Amino acid sequence: MKKPVLPVNSPKVINAWCSYDIANSAYILSVNTVLYPIFYQQVTKDAFGSEMVPFMGMSIRNTVLYEYAIALGYFIVILLTLSLSGIADMGGYRKRFMQFFTLLGSLACIGLYGFNGANIGLGLFLPMLAVLGFAGSLVYYNSFLPIIATPDRHDRISARGFSFGYAGSMLLLIFNIFSLQNYKLFGFSDKLEAIRFSFIEVGIWWLVVSQIAFYYLREERKKVQLDATIFTRGFHEIFKVLSYIKKHKAMYRFLLAFFFFSMGVQTIIIVASLFGKAELGITDTKLIMTILIIQLVAILGAVVFGRVSSRFGNKTSLLWMLGIWVFVCFSAYSVHDEYQFYALAALVGLVMGGIQSQARSTWSKLIPSGTTDTASYFSFYDSTEKLAIVIGMLGFGIIEQLTGNMRNSTLLLSLFFIVSFVIIAVTKLKKEEPSLV
Repeated sequence: MKKPVLPVNSPKVINAWCSYDIANSAYILSVNTVLYPIFYQQVTKDAFGSEMVPFMGMSIRNTVLYEYAIALGYFIVILLTLSLSGIADMGGYRKRFMQFFTLLGSLACIGLYGFNGANIGLGLFLPMLAVLGFAGSLVYYNSFLPIIATPDRHDRISARGFSFGYAGSMLLLIFNIFSLQNYKLFGFSDKLEAIRFSFIEVGIWWLVVSQIAFYYLREERKKVQLDATIFTRGFHEIFKVLSYIKKHKAMYRFLLAFFFFSMGVQTIIIVASLFGKAELGITDTKLIMTILIIQLVAILGAVVFGRVSSRFGNKTSLLWMLGIWVFVCFSAYSVHDEYQFYALAALVGLVMGGIQSQARSTWSKLIPSGTTDTASYFSFYDSTEKLAIVIGMLGFGIIEQLTGNMRNSTLLLSLFFIVSFVIIAVTKLKKEEPSLV
């Protein structure tokens, strides 16, 4: 085995790796979760006179159309990362692909400044590109975790990364809120213009802060023959990893459980602000403050459940959190005032930070020791999550479209968590053998 390029368990490298969470979390918080859904709802309603907007000869509710667009973006991510990850492992291109998707996502965020509501195609296409950049970069970002640290440190390092992301992205969102509330001070004509400018800020933030990780993260480059067979060889690496996963019960059972609870977790994160506005009539300012509460509690959740996993094991930690998620879904169905919504949001924050960080560290521990195919392994992990988002968003959108009520969709999400709980409960989450792939 060749000597690794990166020093293992180096605090400097680990902190640099964690800093990328600060970079891309600004997009997922400020744009994807808070500001853009609010902006999108308002400007499309102003442009078309109602929540029903024309698209491809049909009249569709604006929130449903947005949910379908995000689902399509994640589906494209699956196809791209599965085809590229084998190539990344073969040639040592993890960082190069991570840089490409970061550039794509940040430029898409900046481009959102041009969306005014009437150009609905642009308002759907650019968020799809941003999702593509965000989710695509995460595959290669996550694949560095088994390279930079030993398995005994994965829980806390993964939790630290999410904590960095929650804290850093929250700082930018606070600034965006301040500029939104004091738009005249910054020379904006109204609040909507202030929100549009915030998309540019997020894109620049994502691009600039990510350079810290790009500076410190290195990998051994290998000479790869660039010809018509490169994608075939890349898929060969992917199928080799898939063969290994199918032979190891802990890995494929965890992926199955991860698939089901990701349908719930990621859908809730994406539609939380839409739910508060559409079902409870909560004002935009209060919704933003609610998201900030979620972020603060999520920092605590990532740290707490990181320590729970270190002491009691990943399985115990995941079961505790899945039980809480089931409670969250049933409670969301019966929430009727804003104070109940705030309490539920705090609970979501606690388990959101924990389950995301512990899912990543659990998978990193199951990957065979010493393998060079970390990008391929994490492409299956991330593709599982993205497929879950596609199905979760489609299911949520279809039920909302058929019933006209988001509350009914929350009951569907509770089933996903229950299935995950049962699978995790009957699975031993331990690496079964050290053989390499």
